[in-house]
Amino acid sequence: MATSAWTRRPLAHAAAGVAVVLALSWVARYLSTAVPEATEGTGLAGVGAAVEFPVYAIALGLLGNAVLGATGLRERLSGGFRTEFFIKTGLVLLGASINLKVIVSAAGPAVVQSVVLIGVVFGFSWWLGGRFGLDDRLRALLSAAVAICGVSAAIAAAGAVQAKREQLAYSAALVIAFALPSIFVLPVAATALGLDARTTGAWLGGNIDTTAAVTAAGALAGEESLQIATIVKVTQNALLGVVAVALTAYFALRVERKPVGVSAGRQLWERFPKFVLGFLVTSVVATAYLAAVPSGKAAIGVVNDLRTWFLILAFVSIGLEFRLGALKQAGWRPVGVFAASTAVNLLAALGLAVLLF
Repeated sequence: MATSAWTRRPLAHAAAGVAVVLALSWVARYLSTAVPEATEGTGLAGVGAAVEFPVYAIALGLLGNAVLGATGLRERLSGGFRTEFFIKTGLVLLGASINLKVIVSAAGPAVVQSVVLIGVVFGFSWWLGGRFGLDDRLRALLSAAVAICGVSAAIAAAGAVQAKREQLAYSAALVIAFALPSIFVLPVAATALGLDARTTGAWLGGNIDTTAAVTAAGALAGEESLQIATIVKVTQNALLGVVAVALTAYFALRVERKPVGVSAGRQLWERFPKFVLGFLVTSVVATAYLAAVPSGKAAIGVVNDLRTWFLILAFVSIGLEFRLGALKQAGWRPVGVFAASTAVNLLAALGLAVLLF
């Protein structure tokens, strides 16, 4: 009787699903702060500080996926795995960390580097993905991730091209796998190449895909390198909206062959990821707020912390909704595309850093 009542209560199922997401997210957030503290001062300090919350969140989501699948509860609770809502809210809040004033006033070379680098690396990755026969949506995610800002770019691209959740999870895993060794290898390589602090920072910021990994590598390279790396990476982040608009238009008009005209414009607007507009508005508001209230960094920090929570919720949900079959079907080709694109990014970023900085 109780079981029958339970199966007739979809709202209760959804509420239970949300509770699972919240519990796993709390554990992921705890690990993302506890592990760096526990490894501080040890040989694992660099790894502990560099492993980002998506790693813990996706891993715990996959664990929950296995448990719920084995008990037959996953499908019933899936109504509470609100991946799309969590992701879009997190990316809107991400805009608060983009200070447009800093980019305009202090990052002239960084703007040039970011535009050229995104064009070259995205173009190469997209071309190679086509040669390898990747699904258009997957290669859009991989290209955006390797060319712009890792996981955040993959999320934005997923919304623009309506990618599958498995494709997003796969792209995020590749970003983390390639970013971690870069933290330690690139500062050493910069020293071996005899690069100065500014050039080193520009190379790190232009090449490493995630903001946290850029920060970790910049800290290892030195204070001046860290400052330049941060400006370069923030500049790339700011171009996220531009790429999302371009992907939306391309997929609507070229991939899906929507007819040109008023109806095409309406369809383009309907599928355009509106959260990108929220991202841009949040950036403008945050920039104006910091200009008017110099002591307002604490408030921005609260927004950034809230953003982290929503993205943790999103990645836990991705793990819970994950289906292995899609990855088995993709095979080794996405790894090859991402690895080759990373190599191109490495060389192109180095050349631009030397030329511009």
